[in-house]
Amino acid sequence: MPSMPQISKNILFCLIFVWFALPTNAQTKQKIIITSSVDQSNQPCYFILPRDYDKDKSQRYPVLMALHTWSSSVEQNNTDWEAEAYKQGWIYVFPHFRGPNNRPQACGSKIAQQDILDALAYAKSTFRTDNQRIYLAGVSGGGHMTMLMVSLHPQYWTAASAWVGISDLSKWHRQHVKTRYGMMMRASCGGPPGANNAVDKQYKERSPIHYLANSTRVPLDIATGIHDGHTGSVPVSHSLEAFNVIAKAARQRLVSTQEMKLLSTPTGRLTTPLESDKIDDEVLGRKIYLRRYAAQSRVTVFEGGHEGIAEAGIDWLARFQTNDQGQNVKADGNNKTHE
Repeated sequence: MPSMPQISKNILFCLIFVWFALPTNAQTKQKIIITSSVDQSNQPCYFILPRDYDKDKSQRYPVLMALHTWSSSVEQNNTDWEAEAYKQGWIYVFPHFRGPNNRPQACGSKIAQQDILDALAYAKSTFRTDNQRIYLAGVSGGGHMTMLMVSLHPQYWTAASAWVGISDLSKWHRQHVKTRYGMMMRASCGGPPGANNAVDKQYKERSPIHYLANSTRVPLDIATGIHDGHTGSVPVSHSLEAFNVIAKAARQRLVSTQEMKLLSTPTGRLTTPLESDKIDDEVLGRKIYLRRYAAQSRVTVFEGGHEGIAEAGIDWLARFQTNDQGQNVKADGNNKTHE
């Protein structure tokens, strides 16, 4: 992986140790205050080290950068992803990146993006990281930010997993004009879409849909529950349209408008599913209604709602490593796109 930009020497890091009991084992959860490389503000970030980290000083460990949801912060309960990373023996990183998406500094802003890169830089400079296995994952607003980061900063990530993420803020605002999500977007972007050019620019810059064509080097797992948008807040079209940007950039088959329409109702089913749509994914553990591939990425519509399944996300990430040429490849040497 390419090295991170040098962080200014006057950046101070303050360690605060907080003890938690993880579902699998008691383990130290470190809350570290990182001074932002942009505005020098104090930004909290949690780290969890693998169980055997101190036993072998020559061992290096993969990194999971996990991102909190839309309305949450660094203090969010994220135990499923913590437990899976711990089980794998990975370094777990959970940054604040300006907290809930209700102000300009949050919601996919450039400064929030840099907070994530600052957290990664800290991990690399402080812990024994395996820089050929740097993973990124998030659910809902974390899925939104995951897609944005692999689009705007693809060089840092070995693979990524985005669950029920928002890909187009303007479109999502139309669906949530009267809800708190609409209020939060207006607070972040300076008003509703169409208010003026400056506001529209903010919606565009914070929406992965406009940049995902740049993400094709990163194996990206996009997943959504078919009931989301009905019992949840993010319609499946956000995931399918995000995938189509990647497929178009790779000159591969898109999910059709008719297929999207069929899957946009809770009981909708494809009338002519492809073989890949019929796969049984034991790790996911849910009925699959659509699974498609493009470049090194995939999209899945599964039986479920607005949720992320940590075990399935980790299973995807663990398949990839970055080789000495900076290419993200299958860890087992089999570079076929499909399982």
